[in-house]
Amino acid sequence: MHPARTLFDGDTAPAALPVCDHRAASETLIRAALALQRSLGPVFDVTADCADGAEVGQEARHAGMVAGLLASADNAHDRMGVRIHDPRHRSWHTDLELLIAAAGERIAYVTIPKVDSAADVERVVHAIDDVAAQHGVRREIPVQVLIETHGALRAAADIAALPRVECLCFGLADYVSAFGGAIPAEAAISPIQFEHPLVRRAKTEVSVAAHAHGKVPAHNACFEAIDVARPATDGVDDPAPGPRDPAAGARDAAGGTAAGADAARALREFGFTRMSSLHPAQVRPIVAALTPAPQTVHTACEILLAGARAHWEPTRHAGRLHDRASYRHWWGVLCRAHAAGAPIPPEAARTFFA
Repeated sequence: MHPARTLFDGDTAPAALPVCDHRAASETLIRAALALQRSLGPVFDVTADCADGAEVGQEARHAGMVAGLLASADNAHDRMGVRIHDPRHRSWHTDLELLIAAAGERIAYVTIPKVDSAADVERVVHAIDDVAAQHGVRREIPVQVLIETHGALRAAADIAALPRVECLCFGLADYVSAFGGAIPAEAAISPIQFEHPLVRRAKTEVSVAAHAHGKVPAHNACFEAIDVARPATDGVDDPAPGPRDPAAGARDAAGGTAAGADAARALREFGFTRMSSLHPAQVRPIVAALTPAPQTVHTACEILLAGARAHWEPTRHAGRLHDRASYRHWWGVLCRAHAAGAPIPPEAARTFFA
C-alpha cells in the first residue's frame, strides 16, 4: 500500500533529488563544497565541472583530478556528480573513460551540456554504459541534461522521456545568448528572467516536460554579485585563511538572499523543485526556499497516513475531501521534504521511508 507503488496507476512515481545542485570547477572549490556537504549532510549535490572548469589542453588532467575526488573519502555521501564536455567536444568521451574507470560506482550522475536532441543524449548514455561495462561497473549511472539550446528546448519532452534521464536543468545564460543579442542581457538576471516572455516560455516548457515524465526540473543559478575572489565556506575550514575584504560578507549575504528569492519564485511560478548554486553562500538559502515548511510537512503526513489507513479510498482532513489525486500531490510534497533533509514525523518516517 506504499504511495509510490499504489497511487500512480503503472506510471513512474515522481523522482526526488536533493533540492540544490552546487557547481564547482577547481580542486579547491570542489573540496570546499564537499566539506560543506559533510557538514550539512546530503541535502545538496556537488557537481564537479569537467567542461568549463578545465584549462584548454589540460582536460584529461582536470578529469583525473575530479576522478580522484570522486573516489576519495571527501565524497562521504556519494552525492557528487560530474559535468562532462558537450558531445561535440573532443574530450567528452575521454572524460567518461577517466571518471568511470576511477569511480564508476560512486558517480551520482553525469550532466550533459549543450545537446540539441534526444539522440545526442542517447549517444552519451550508450557511451557511459559501454565504458562502465569495460570497467566492471554494474550500476546504471543516472544522467542529467542541460536544456540550454533551441534544439534541446524543442526536444525537452523527448529528452525527459528517456529512462536514464533523472533531471532537466535549465541553462539560462546559454539560452539567452542563443538569441544573438535579440533579447536583453538583463533577461539572464532577476527580475527580468521571470518576466521576459521568451524566458518564461522556456522555463515553463522545461518544467512541464520534466514533470510530465516524473523527472526533476532544476532551475538555473543566480548570478547576483558575490565575493568570488575569496569563496565563503559557510562554516567549514577556509581554504585561504586570512583577513577578508570587509564588504565580502555583505556581498555573500546579498548573493545568498537573491538566490533564495529566485528559488522561491522558481518553485511558486514554474514548479522547479531543484536549483543550481554557484557559490557556497547560496546553498543554505536555496535549500531553505525549496524545502516544504514544517506545517506543510505535517499536513502531508496526516493526509497520507489517513489515506494509507483507508487503503487510498477518499478521506476527510480539516474539512476537505482527499482522494488519489490529492494523495499524489501530498506524496510529492513529502518526497521533496525528505530529499531536502526536513524532519519527518516518526510514524510517517517509519511508514513511508523505512
